[in-house]
Amino acid sequence: MAPEPDPNDPLGLGKLLGPDVMNQLQRLLSWSGGPVNWDLATDVARGALDADDVEVTTAQAREVADAGRLADVWLDPLTTLPAAGGETQAWTRRAWLTTTLPAWKTLVDPVAARVTAALGSAVEQGLTSEALPPELRGLLSGPNPFAGVMQQVGGVVFGAQVGQALGALGADVLASTEVGIPLGPSALLPANVAAFAEGLEVPLEEVRLYLALREAAHQRLFAHVPWLQAHLYDAVDAYGRGIEVDPGTLERAIGSLDLNDPSAAQEALSSGLFEIAPTQAQEAALERLETALALVEGWVDVLVDAAAGGRLPHAGALRETVRRRRASGGPAEQTFATLVGLELRPRRLRDASTLWGSLRTRQGAEARDGVWMSPHLLPTAADLDDPLGFREGAEAIGELSDEDFEAGLRDLLGEDEGDQPE
Repeated sequence: MAPEPDPNDPLGLGKLLGPDVMNQLQRLLSWSGGPVNWDLATDVARGALDADDVEVTTAQAREVADAGRLADVWLDPLTTLPAAGGETQAWTRRAWLTTTLPAWKTLVDPVAARVTAALGSAVEQGLTSEALPPELRGLLSGPNPFAGVMQQVGGVVFGAQVGQALGALGADVLASTEVGIPLGPSALLPANVAAFAEGLEVPLEEVRLYLALREAAHQRLFAHVPWLQAHLYDAVDAYGRGIEVDPGTLERAIGSLDLNDPSAAQEALSSGLFEIAPTQAQEAALERLETALALVEGWVDVLVDAAAGGRLPHAGALRETVRRRRASGGPAEQTFATLVGLELRPRRLRDASTLWGSLRTRQGAEARDGVWMSPHLLPTAADLDDPLGFREGAEAIGELSDEDFEAGLRDLLGEDEGDQPE
């Protein structure tokens, strides 16, 4: 006697894939919390990080906190921006993941939402049943109901990709703000710092203090420039809005899936199955993001160089090492860029450092830091082409036009363009 058909499995996928895989698939596809399955992403990232993670010792926590306090003392006379406040924390890799996850959600969700919407649009424009693997053709039983499951499928794909990216990044990142965006409070990861220091032939305590200087400088900037975080996130959001998916590309990608070979399907999903060529709008958004990141990193670079020079014997070598690491992106950042499509690299860091250093020499620290009063005053990509000429005709940052002054005041007060400051 033939077994009764499973009403929850009309296509017989349970028989094809097995009950364990089918149960996991149903759980994954039941996600309804947004464009990225963050439960899956967290599980994947933790699985990658937990194997080699180690607890922070009391001595390490004290060393990191002491380095953070000394860093603020050294930075205080060099900038008009005060210390951010709070003790520099020592994190495990898992603590980094847990603490920074809300910021990653804010960054990645808009991009993932746009990709999912673009995929759905591409499906509606012409993905046919013939393009699907035979095992999935039964999903099509109407005008195009496959478009209706794109959010669930996209959530799984992005969840797996983001989880792998965060797992790789957490095993390599040195500090809370190392990627150039505010992810959380001031912190260093002792295990990653020690691994970073091993190949440098520089004492660990010197490497730790240099990185603490960079972390303290980043935290000052993000704490006292209230519009900066939104400026960076808006550039990421603009990148997401520029995403377009070609139906033909999607059809070829999905048609290449072989569900009879789970390992091949897994590899396809995790290596950028839905990788999309950047549009002109995306390239413009990425240029804006890279310019902003370069300006942040350049400001931190010149400030830390002034603080560490003459105090840390290997300050010059450490500066060059960190510059190369940030400008080119380490292996983990390259993984994140491949899987998620975002490159958080300040490619023009050296030009930005030259610009800030020149402005400090000509007009002083107050003028240099005053540029952060408003995004309207920030140097552009064109300014980085001629870093020595930025604000060359201005006596000081206070010599603003009425338009620039009012724009800066609106940013500080949080007013809309139509509001008139008193």
